[in-house]
Amino acid sequence: MDHLAPSNVPVYSTRSEATALWSRCADRGQPVLAVRDARRGFIVHYDLQHLGKQLKPRSVQRLRERIRNRRPYPTETDPVSEAEAVGGEAGAISGELHAPTERDARQLASHLSVFVLDDRHLRDAA
Repeated sequence: MDHLAPSNVPVYSTRSEATALWSRCADRGQPVLAVRDARRGFIVHYDLQHLGKQLKPRSVQRLRERIRNRRPYPTETDPVSEAEAVGGEAGAISGELHAPTERDARQLASHLSVFVLDDRHLRDAA
């Protein structure tokens, strides 16, 4: 699998649901890509740590560019930091990106899945 449709992105809201999801992905040898229903919006999580993998540097750069291109900065000025520009953290091993609605979060996760689920973007963690 190298892409995940928005409707197939798992959504969780409790610690026990998160634990079950991470365990299921680890058992299947798959990256975690899911949306957390948080108190004030939604958070797209991706995690490769349990696989001993990370995104290649060029893939991290492209992932961040893709996110920035989908999210115009609200005040139409340059963001102060990379985290502000992408709406959270987008690292080589894991990331947490914020979205205002479940629909937006699922769409964002679907776009990220191209990087996170495709082995061509991954390498062994250092």
